Amino acid sequence: MGKMPHITLTNFAKTYGPLMCLRLGTQWLVVGSSPSVAIEILKTHDRILSARHVPNAVPSKGSDLEKTSLGWNSGCSSRWRYLRTLCKTELFSGKVLESQACLREKKVMELVEFLRSKEGQVVNIGELVFATVLNMLSNVLISKDMVNLDKETEDGGIKSLVREIVEVASAPNISDFYPILGKLDLQGLRKKSIRLVIKFCSKWEPILEERRDSRENGSSSQQDFLETLLDNGFTNDRIHQLFMELLSAGSDTSTSTIEWAMAELIKDVESMKKVQEELEIESESDYLKESQVLNMSFVQACVKETLRLHPPVPFLLPHRAIETCQIMSYTIPKDAQIMVNVWAIARDPSIWEEPEMFRPQRFLSSDMDFKGNDFEFLPFGAGRRICPGLPMAAIKVLLVVASLVHYFDWELPHGKCAAELDMIEKFGVALQKKEPLLLIPKARK
Repeated sequence: MGKMPHITLTNFAKTYGPLMCLRLGTQWLVVGSSPSVAIEILKTHDRILSARHVPNAVPSKGSDLEKTSLGWNSGCSSRWRYLRTLCKTELFSGKVLESQACLREKKVMELVEFLRSKEGQVVNIGELVFATVLNMLSNVLISKDMVNLDKETEDGGIKSLVREIVEVASAPNISDFYPILGKLDLQGLRKKSIRLVIKFCSKWEPILEERRDSRENGSSSQQDFLETLLDNGFTNDRIHQLFMELLSAGSDTSTSTIEWAMAELIKDVESMKKVQEELEIESESDYLKESQVLNMSFVQACVKETLRLHPPVPFLLPHRAIETCQIMSYTIPKDAQIMVNVWAIARDPSIWEEPEMFRPQRFLSSDMDFKGNDFEFLPFGAGRRICPGLPMAAIKVLLVVASLVHYFDWELPHGKCAAELDMIEKFGVALQKKEPLLLIPKARK
């Protein structure tokens, strides 16, 4: 399969068709690579195929995940539905997101001020954006920053930890191919995953204990998501699992998308100029508001085009068939792992004109969106398992990209030109730039 399985399986589909089955050890892997197959998997047979294939490296046991996990709950149980409903209502609803706008704007302006202090110096965009996005999330969850921008640039900090967790979870694991070997953990991936997760959870554990003590003393006055979970009787284990998933998934995928968007705009001078012009016309003051950015069509088109070319999760998270079913006259066996290659669909020349090119204008004359109704464009998935954080992610990415372009002009270090910018991908649960995006900011008047 190589180090780029999304490309390998895209090439397989050209030979074997948009629905194919591979045997990996004792396990069946079914891969869909066209909009029509995606409709069958994520809509027509969504109930049967929306269970989750849980990698052996995921540290929690299956029974625990059923009670605590948003992403790795193996079935769409009543507990899972309750958890999604709680997150949708308290974190991702339009009303809640609107109330959090000032917080996101504040964190972005902290990033802008930090970059102004680094004017003329080389900065790692991915690390700074990660710290900003993580702090946006942590303030919603626990009312505190989790990372300092200066510290994150020094040692990579939490970003390195999250990327390591993601890499362990996505690494080829013989225990997934031969489940009988699972308890042996021959590659040590599960053991490593447990160690990393414990280290990650320790970042907010003191805050959790402090909050419980405050509640016992009747002195807690916070109005954040942690308080909601405590009000609903969540145990520490359930909070740890949920926070780990929300913080790692919400920060890593958004960071990758923003990094790719900036790289594409650096390479496409004309699109960068159009974004700057739209921002100058539409922004009413020097302070860029989220409500203004949400009305900017070309900025939104650039984000959509980035998500098309570089979907954050190229295969989505793996599904599992809870029973045998028929798709397009083929039999999908019970317990088969199901994947939708959204990367392949988004680069299909029969759907997209010049699919390898960054062309934001294609979305200006189209109503196509990423909300799970257009099966040619599924960066966040569709159906029961669509990414619950989609509404928040879309706003965060849009605001950060717009701000980076609005407040700064950017140059590549060492006198490099845009044509020399490395655009090679690194496969993982989140599709990253292989080489970090290093740029020199110059404040715009």
